Amino acid sequence: MAIGYLMMQARTAHDALPLSGVQVTVLDDEQNRVYELTTDESGETRKVPLETVDKSYSQNENFTGTPYVTYNVLAQTEGFDSVYVSDIPIFDGELATLPLVLVPMQGRQRTQTEIPVGAPAVSMEGERNQEGSVGGDVAPYVLRQVAIPNPITVHLGTPNSSASNVQVSFPDYVKNVASSEIYPTWPEASLRANIYAIITFALNRVYTEWYRSKGYSFDITNSTAYDQYFVYGRPIYDSVSRIVDEIFNEYVRRQGQEAPYFTSFCNGTTATCSGLSQWGTVTLANQGYTPIQILRYYYPDDVEIAQTNIVTNMLTSYPGTPLGIGSTGLNVQIIQNYLNRIRRNYPAIPAISDAEGTFGDSTRAAVMKFQSIFGLTADGIVGKSTWYKLSSMYTAVTRLAELNSEGTNIGIGTVPPNVVLREGARGQDVITLQYLLSIISEYYSDVPAVVQDGIFGSGTRQAVSAFQRRMGLVADGVVGPATWNALYRTYQGIGQNVPSPNPTPGTSPGTGTSSFDYTVRSGDTLWLLANRFGTTVDAIKRLNGLTGDSLRIGQILKIPSGQTQQYYNYTVRSGDTLWLLANRFGTTVDAIRQLNGLTGSALQIGQVLRIPT
Repeated sequence: MAIGYLMMQARTAHDALPLSGVQVTVLDDEQNRVYELTTDESGETRKVPLETVDKSYSQNENFTGTPYVTYNVLAQTEGFDSVYVSDIPIFDGELATLPLVLVPMQGRQRTQTEIPVGAPAVSMEGERNQEGSVGGDVAPYVLRQVAIPNPITVHLGTPNSSASNVQVSFPDYVKNVASSEIYPTWPEASLRANIYAIITFALNRVYTEWYRSKGYSFDITNSTAYDQYFVYGRPIYDSVSRIVDEIFNEYVRRQGQEAPYFTSFCNGTTATCSGLSQWGTVTLANQGYTPIQILRYYYPDDVEIAQTNIVTNMLTSYPGTPLGIGSTGLNVQIIQNYLNRIRRNYPAIPAISDAEGTFGDSTRAAVMKFQSIFGLTADGIVGKSTWYKLSSMYTAVTRLAELNSEGTNIGIGTVPPNVVLREGARGQDVITLQYLLSIISEYYSDVPAVVQDGIFGSGTRQAVSAFQRRMGLVADGVVGPATWNALYRTYQGIGQNVPSPNPTPGTSPGTGTSSFDYTVRSGDTLWLLANRFGTTVDAIKRLNGLTGDSLRIGQILKIPSGQTQQYYNYTVRSGDTLWLLANRFGTTVDAIRQLNGLTGSALQIGQVLRIPT
């Protein structure tokens, strides 16, 4: 028997929080236990070998059997619903990385999410009737420029079905589709040609607003009859992941045109079409064809590979030149800042001791560990794929901090507002609704995030409807008592079960004090305080002898600060000043400035300060 490999990654909130201590069971098709594993501080299990069949069978289009062996995975941990992923194909020589997206429990009853993976689309017999705009023949609705949608919204069914939408990063979407469509054991040129077609197909849907212009609230479906296959929660193969990280912002177009070409495709055996034949790419690759030659074999002779550097929802674009040992300047400082912030959630990333803006050995070590954790080539060089992954992860972890700060200012309390909200409403209660939806969207991929502007528009209505569907309520987009109660119950479940990010350790460990006094302000909750100060709700309760979750404005709480730290981390909120912070925490303005390297008094909401213990 041949050998393939499987590794699990347990995370939540769009990868912003790794989950350690998750119990993972790998089972065979007869439900016999093959491995019992536990995730580490980065949320990962070790890579385990599994028996499968020789790769030659998955490279032969005439083979009528199953060219892989399937396994099942069960993941469980306290405070989260369990996840069961079935029928995972394991291929000879391939590493499959399974993302375990765990959702916080809402009450005491654990439920189980079941994700069937099944056969790749290339082995399916259904017809593919993909329709789209080809070449310059674009729809009346069309974007001005080709941009990478990050995230992309995927409908998990046919266009008119009542299935859920999910939002995923564009590179992760492409990796998922490629792992769901074809076999990862195919020749490199074949894989690249297919991935170019997958990328371009999706960008054509976005560029022409194929579904949005028809009134749908998504960019693409996962139906093979209309679009391309996508299985939310499936494993990703290493050979696919490596290629996508390199080319996710490259696409096929005709020379002299801007629009992504409509790259329709089918397997070429049980289903034929006028576009690319997936099995045909294997034959051509074995004959020595390059990826562009394969694409020109199936599409017009003048197609070319183009690149777009417009990636929506990214903080900054790739500078164009890889960064490595010896690099200096602002771009180096940016990635150092990204790594230092991400490290609070992923403590396995080593601290950076290089001077700001100087790419030295410690920066390289931090980059390599980051690359290793997120499945990138661990070469210590910040190229395009590493830059965008750093940027997206920084966005994810800081978004959580900003939401916590915003929620504190809003003061949502523990009792829902006694109002009914619908589209057209405005005001403070709408802001509370939008804050709750934004928090929940971080943990429930089928609930879209919303802008917290106090206006109940179509985007808020769509998010409310998605949440109602998720909770089994009538999806009418109206927020009445049942929906309010479900929102608060879900929010409180997140607060009770999601672990806090690990605090950054002090540079010179000392004895310090084990706690400090904090005066409760409007909007504070135990969960928000635990997240802000890098501790847990239980730790605060034990230290203060609390039996419930209620707090009073003006109440003095003791907050654990750790036994080996000389400072703790504080997230700046609206109204904070250095003088107010110094007085509140029994220190001085000069001490805070010195510890944080500040030369002035300006603070920014969401900024993380070190406060002396």
